[in-house]
Amino acid sequence: MTRKKRNIRASGGSDPADRPPQQNQNRPSRNSGRDRRQLRFAAIDLGTNNCRLLIAAPRGRNFRIVDAFSRIVRLGEGLGQTGRLSDGAMDRAVNALKVCAQKIEKRGVTHIRCIATQACRGADNGEIFLERVTEETGLEFEIIPTEEEARLAVVGCAELLDPNAEAGLIFDIGGGSTEMSWVKISKRGEGQSPKVDVLAWTSLPFGVVSLADKWDGREITREKYDQMIEEIRAQIISVGDPGSVKALFEKDNAHLLGTSGTVTSIAGVHLGLKRYRRDEIDGVWLSAKDARGVTERLRLMSLDERAGEPCIGPDRADLVVCGCAILDALQREWPASRIRVADRGLREGILADLAQQARREHQRSRKSRSRRRRKKAKS
Repeated sequence: MTRKKRNIRASGGSDPADRPPQQNQNRPSRNSGRDRRQLRFAAIDLGTNNCRLLIAAPRGRNFRIVDAFSRIVRLGEGLGQTGRLSDGAMDRAVNALKVCAQKIEKRGVTHIRCIATQACRGADNGEIFLERVTEETGLEFEIIPTEEEARLAVVGCAELLDPNAEAGLIFDIGGGSTEMSWVKISKRGEGQSPKVDVLAWTSLPFGVVSLADKWDGREITREKYDQMIEEIRAQIISVGDPGSVKALFEKDNAHLLGTSGTVTSIAGVHLGLKRYRRDEIDGVWLSAKDARGVTERLRLMSLDERAGEPCIGPDRADLVVCGCAILDALQREWPASRIRVADRGLREGILADLAQQARREHQRSRKSRSRRRRKKAKS
C-alpha cells in the first residue's frame, strides 16, 4: 500500500455542534423565505463506493425523513491503479445522481448541500467529472477536505455516544479512506445528548474499495487477512494517541462508535436479520467478542455465501471482509469492550448544518421585518 502524507489534527477541544459549518458552495437556498413548515433539506454524499441522498423536513429540533436514496456506484473502482475515475464508474454515478435530482425537484427542496469525498479528492479527473455532473443533473458538488468529512461524521452521530463513558473513538470506514475522531464525552442535563469535544482527528488513506482492489476481496485466506490487518495496523500505530485518551480505552472507560456500511453489515449479520432494517441496527451495541465472531464468520464464507447474506448482498460481498480487516486492526490498537453502531453519518451532519443555516435565515428575516415595521410606524 502506498503511504500518503496525512494530517493528524488536535482540535482544541471544541464541540462540533458549536463549530460553524464549512461554507456551503452549492447554489443558494431556494425559497428560503417560505414558511418554516415547508422547509425541505437535502444532503447528498458521493463517496468512493456509494451515492446517498437524504431529504428531511424539520420537526422541532429534529428531522422527519421525507425521502432517501442509496446506490452502490463504485466511483473509486480501479482508482488506485490508474489515478483516474473510469468511464464506467462515472456513468454509474451520473445515473444515480439523476435519480437524486429528480427526487430533490419532486420534494421541493429549499436547502441543499452536495459533497464528494475521497474518490474525487484523489482522482486526476475528479473536478472535470463534477463539472459533467452539474451539466447533466444541475447538482453542484464540492470536494470536501478530510477535516470536514470527519467533522460531519461526528455531528451526524454524536448523540449515540454513551454519556456515562469518558471518551470515544468515532470511525467511518469509507470506500477510499477511513476517518477517525477522538472525542471527550461530558454529561449534560437529564434527557439531553452528551456534550462532545473533539480532541483530535485523522484520515487514513484506505477504505473497502481500495483494499478490495489491492487484495482481491472475493477470496481472502487467513494468511492474506492477517497480512492485511498488519498493514492497516501499522498505519494506525503511526498515528499514535493524538487525543491522549488511550489510557481510558485500556481501562474500558471509553467505547468505539462506527458509522459505515461495514459496521451496519456486521450488526445485521449478528442480529440474524432476514432483511436490512435501520430501526433494528441504528444505535445497537455490539460486544468486541461479537464483532470479532462475525468478522471471522464472514472471512470463512465464500463470495456467494456472503452475497446471500441479506444485510450484505452481491454488491458488498467482495468488500465487507476488507472492512472487517480495518475494524479488526482498529480494535487491536484501540481496545474497547463495546462498539456502538450508527446508521447515520455525513448526510445527517449536513442536515444539521442546513437546519442551523435555515434558523439563521429565519432570524434575519424576522429582524428585517421588525425593522421595516418600526420604520413604517415612525413615518
